[in-house]
Order: sequence, then C-alpha cells, then structure tokens
Amino acid sequence: MQDDMTFTVDPWDPGYSAALNAEALAELDATSAELDLDVEMSAADWRPVTPDPGTAPPDVLLIADGVRRIDARVWTHTSDGAEPMPGIAASCAAGIVRCAPGEGAELAAVEVSRSLFSASPHAVDIAAGYRARRAPGSGMEELSLALQRHLTRLEVELAVPHRAGDDLLVVDGPLRGRAHLPRTVGFIKTHHTAYLPAPQAATVSRLLPGQRTPIFLMGTSWRRHAWYLRLPGQSGMPWAGVVRCEASAELSRDDLVRLADSVSHALPPLAGVDYKDPRAPQNLIPIGGLERLLRHRLGDARLLYRALRSAAARQPDLQPVP
Repeated sequence: MQDDMTFTVDPWDPGYSAALNAEALAELDATSAELDLDVEMSAADWRPVTPDPGTAPPDVLLIADGVRRIDARVWTHTSDGAEPMPGIAASCAAGIVRCAPGEGAELAAVEVSRSLFSASPHAVDIAAGYRARRAPGSGMEELSLALQRHLTRLEVELAVPHRAGDDLLVVDGPLRGRAHLPRTVGFIKTHHTAYLPAPQAATVSRLLPGQRTPIFLMGTSWRRHAWYLRLPGQSGMPWAGVVRCEASAELSRDDLVRLADSVSHALPPLAGVDYKDPRAPQNLIPIGGLERLLRHRLGDARLLYRALRSAAARQPDLQPVP
C-alpha cells in the first residue's frame, strides 16, 4: 500500500442505498434530461452561490413526508371465469411538521390510509380496512406506482389546509404531482441520476456548507427548476451532504432566486447529525422524526397480514357463472 493513499467512509448506514450512486458519479456526462443551465447565470460562469444575506428564511416552514408499506400480495378473483389478477394490499401514512423560529418543530397533522391496489375493475374493499383503488396495470411496477401516487395525493390533501401567509412547504422527494402548490420545494436526498454535465457537476463538488449551485431548468417526463445545496456535515465523501431542491417550472427568475436563497438559509440548521440518524446530514431532523412516527402509525405488519388472511378465509367461495 502506498503511504500517500487516503480514503473516506460513507457516513450513511450501509443498510440504506448510498446518497450518491457510484455509477452516476462515474457517468456525469450521461443524461437524457433536457437542460437549460443559463437560468440564473451563464453555464460557462457557474460557481458556488452564497445565498443573499438580505433574503430571510420563511417565517413558517412546513415539511411534508410520507411512508408506505406493502402488507401483502393478493389475487382478485371473479365468478365469470376470468383469470385472477394480482394486486397489493398496502398501508401508507402522511404527515406535516410545522417549524417556526423560537417555537421548534411540532406535528401538525397525520393521516393513515390502507388500500387494495389492483387493475381489476371488479376489485372491492377488503373487510380488514383496505379500500379498493384502481392501478394502471397488473405489473409490480404499476401497482407500486399507484401506491406512490396515492401517497402523494394524501400528502397534498393534508398540506393544503395548513398553508398560510408566506410559509414555505418542503416535500420530501421530487416535486412531481405537487408542482402546482405555491411556495413549495421538492427535497431529494439521494442521487440516482447525474443530471449535470461534468463542468457544472464540478461546481457541486466545490460547494461549502450553506452554498448552492446556480438554478437550472431540467426536463425529463416533466419540467421543473432545480439547484443543488450542501448541508453541513463532517464527511469527505464526494457530494457529501448535497441535496437537490426542485421548484415549479413556471416561476420567474427573480422569484426562483429568492426562493432558492430562502431555502438555503432555512435548511442547513435542520441538517441531521450522524450519531442520531444513519442518513445524516441529508435526512433533516424534522423528517427523521416524522418518518419514525409515521412508521409507528402504520401499525404492526404481522397483525395486518393476519387480518388480511382472516378476511380472505371468511369470504364465500366464488361459484362460476352458469
């Protein structure tokens, strides 16, 4: 071993996927996204941006998050002789945390939903408390997508009644399905795709805690503005503490800059710490606490599975239609 070799250890618990996908890091030039890198400044002039000290953080920060769990795989049957169709019985929970200076963080709302997702037009509610909902197809990916869309709707419905004044809503995950909400930012902790070309990606690596990249516009199957922000942390890993923030594609440049600077003031003080959270600093302290609460509210998976089995056993056997 050479004496001048050094290494760093990823602070995230290895039980979680890495904050930065190694293959994405190795292929920074490879992306199918349409990019406009000149939104805030010319792509050739990209450099770390220190948020304007004259831009204040929001008076009230609302954080929305949700968790999901598949409780059982199921098959739906009909009496017309048609092939049984697969589905999933799933639980999800959404919550809102309200953060205000001098008041700390408090739970504003929680809602739990249990659903049977199936592409079958004949699916009905299950007696164990699972409401039948249509999925676009019978594949596992389509069933999972239906579950995720339902959770997104749940988060939106929960957040809207708690909006007031000039608050800021941060949703854990991409902004998709929520871009129409005013003063709302998506918060992405892990990087599975490298969207920036190498010269601009190098700007991300140079960010100091609290700094962000210039704003850019990205389009995949949907369009949104985005920027990268580095949260404070101790690791020397590439892109350590870096998160991606997303905002509506419809915002003006001036509104975007104010929003990005306000977010860059508001989020670093909420960064997770590694001795409390295996996904620190990207997993914000309010998000980590909310996730633990929501998983508890999902209920005991073994009891729910048993309830589903019992409900299935109590059903009458279907007789073929003559």
